Amino acid sequence: MDLSLVIPVFNEEESIQELTEWIKKVCTNDRLSYEIIFIDDGSTDSSWERIKSIAVKDHFVKGCRFRRHYGKAAALHTGFGEASGNVVITMDSDLQDSPDEIPELYKMIMNDGYDLVSGWKKKRYDPFVKRFTSKFYNGTARWSSGIKLHDFNCGLKAYRLEVVKSIEIFGEMHRYIPMLAKEAGFRKIGEKIVEHRARKYGVTKYGLDRFVKGYLDLLTIGFISRFGKSPMHLFGSLGTLMFLIGFTMAGYLGIRKLVFVSHHLRAPLVTNSPFFFIALTVMIIGSFLFLTGFLGELINRNSSERNSYLIKDKVNI
Repeated sequence: MDLSLVIPVFNEEESIQELTEWIKKVCTNDRLSYEIIFIDDGSTDSSWERIKSIAVKDHFVKGCRFRRHYGKAAALHTGFGEASGNVVITMDSDLQDSPDEIPELYKMIMNDGYDLVSGWKKKRYDPFVKRFTSKFYNGTARWSSGIKLHDFNCGLKAYRLEVVKSIEIFGEMHRYIPMLAKEAGFRKIGEKIVEHRARKYGVTKYGLDRFVKGYLDLLTIGFISRFGKSPMHLFGSLGTLMFLIGFTMAGYLGIRKLVFVSHHLRAPLVTNSPFFFIALTVMIIGSFLFLTGFLGELINRNSSERNSYLIKDKVNI
């Protein structure tokens, strides 16, 4: 099969039929064999009934329904597990992503050799707050990841099948799939300017809570990618550094005490100095950080994925 389209759905009953017909027209004209996988993320309207009715008539339409609303990352992860096409394309179900972009995205993967192609909604029809926070996110993500994309959070993306089978997304990490793909060894990541259409039905699902969740997930990805296999490298280094700083401060107070005593001078009490309590606190924090890294290593040692590595190819094995 040429193509799998993974489409998360959350209360988009008005647009599902129109989106399906549009995809069908585009793929038929370009002679692409395809499947559409709708993931109903706990919709409270009649979205699931629409998906079922379409699937009865069109064998290329598949559907999966969550018992409750889990989020876009969970929907994409489930859809990736069901996908079987050579190229996997994700898009939103609200008709703001144009299916007319599908053929070109498919060619960029199959003919140009990209592992992942992310859409760039250069001209957006979103509210000002969403556009502002999006630019802020994307700038931070570019700086931290080194991936030169303008729109990490664009729902319209194309992947080589191997990519979606090699990454795991959870929480709100669907925003940073290019970073996960790069960490997994897929480094040919491209970008395509795509049409962003004004919302035709329903209301936006965007909320200000995503601002906080997005940055927390960015920190999580940064930590996992650098120290997921060796947490002691971070916590042990920080703990050792802080312990040495505290020990040096305590040593200074001890040496000063001995100097006073050796000159038969009245020595001030060590505990009268604020440096004593600062040194003690810093050494305790350093010890806790070191123990955190040690416990992280013990947990990692017992993990079933401690030696899971992605193999690209084999010969005579």
